[in-house]
Amino acid sequence: MDTINFFKKYSISLSPSQIELFEKFLVFFLEKNKLVNLSAIRDSQGIIEKHFIDSIILNNHIKLSWKILDIGTWWGFPGIPLAITNPDCSFTLLDSTRKKIDSVNEFAQKLDLKNISWIWWRAEELFLNLEYKKQFDFVVSRATAYLPQIIERSLPFLGKWWKLVFYKIFDEKEIKDWEIILKKNWMKIENIFKYSIWDQERILIVAWFIK
Repeated sequence: MDTINFFKKYSISLSPSQIELFEKFLVFFLEKNKLVNLSAIRDSQGIIEKHFIDSIILNNHIKLSWKILDIGTWWGFPGIPLAITNPDCSFTLLDSTRKKIDSVNEFAQKLDLKNISWIWWRAEELFLNLEYKKQFDFVVSRATAYLPQIIERSLPFLGKWWKLVFYKIFDEKEIKDWEIILKKNWMKIENIFKYSIWDQERILIVAWFIK
C-alpha cells in the first residue's frame, strides 16, 4: 500500500522517519484491533484517513508548540499522530477508561515516542491537581462531547493566552451554544477550518483568550 499518497491527497508532507512511524503504528493498531475492539474501521486505508490523517490535518492550519493536552484521547487520537508529526512538543494524553490508556501506553512504547505521557483520570477531577491546572499551551479534543461540555472540562488546564482546538462534525447550533460559553470565559472563536474526509464535512474549531 502506498501510504505516502494517502497523506499527499490531503496536502500533508511527512519525513521518511514519520512515514515509517505511521506504517508501524498502522500494523500495531490493526493487530490490537483484532484483540480489542478499538475501531469499527478495519481496513488500512480507513484507519489512515479517518484516524491518522484526521488527527494531523490540524498541522495544515496551526503550528503547535510547547505542552499539549489531549482530552478524551480514546485510543490515542489525535495525540499519537500529533506527537509523531510534532516531535519538539510535549503531549499528555488523558482518558477516563483504563483499557484505552493501557493501549495508548503500549502504542507509545512500541513507537518509542519520548514526547508522550498518559493519564488515566477524569478531566473534571484532574484539574484540581495543581500539577496540571493551567499548565498547557494547547488543549485538543477529537469528537468527545457536546462543545459546551468539553469547553468546561478543558478551560481549567489552559494557560492564559493559549488555545483550545476541537475536532467536530459541523453543527451550527452546537457552535452557537459554544460561543455563549466562550464569551462568559473571555474567549472567542479564532477560526473554524473546514475539511472533508470520505465526503464527510468536518471542522476544526480554534478558540483563544481575548482578555
